Amino acid sequence: MSDGDTILKTTDLTKRFGALTANDEISLAVERGEIRGIIGPNGSGKTTFFNTVTGFYEPDGGSVHFNGEEVTGWEPHRLARRGLGRTFQIVSPFKNMTVRQNMLAVQTDDGRSREEKRERVGEILEFLEIDHIADNEARGMSGGQQKLLELGRVLMLDPELVMLDEPAAGVNPALEERIMDHIHELNDEGTTFVVIEHDMHVMKTLADTVSVFDSGRHIAQGDFEEVSQNEDVRKAYLGGTTAEDDEVPV
Repeated sequence: MSDGDTILKTTDLTKRFGALTANDEISLAVERGEIRGIIGPNGSGKTTFFNTVTGFYEPDGGSVHFNGEEVTGWEPHRLARRGLGRTFQIVSPFKNMTVRQNMLAVQTDDGRSREEKRERVGEILEFLEIDHIADNEARGMSGGQQKLLELGRVLMLDPELVMLDEPAAGVNPALEERIMDHIHELNDEGTTFVVIEHDMHVMKTLADTVSVFDSGRHIAQGDFEEVSQNEDVRKAYLGGTTAEDDEVPV
């Protein structure tokens, strides 16, 4: 993959918390238009990587490039307005505001008038199939609906790349399927995704390429079948067991 096809690239990206190295010289490149999955045991550094890439943590070493521009250490709002959006493992809508008001609260710098912004909100809510609750307070939304709202808020910024932290966690199967369908549809329209997900069934069907983290390191990369058969990945998930019939849990 040439740099001309690369939308996100990290080189030796490192983040430490005291004596703990949470991200240990992580280098990876995400191709424009792909869905990249990131998996790994709990504590392997996945969310720290997201936080460091998107400016919530200051890196202790290495670099981040987005669309060919070095953005290492940029503040989150600056990255978001450049086209790099992200969601969080735990969603936090404004619960006393309506769904529509939550969407309108997103600060955009695209020159839209107030009416144009309201129209865009309507389009996104309809696309995500939550327009029927647009005027309900966010406090009454289910966990899956809140995940859709958070994705909708990110889409208000018209991002080129979206980093999703466990989009299917705690979501009922019907809503999980809808979320995955929306990700695929947005991807077909040109949006690149990087997705952390513990549900291996989701990852198997969603990701074009999977990166595996363990103990803060990027230990493997390939399609799901390749990484699930990788000996280092098996050791990470199975505590050193490498028997032929052992697999990454799915």
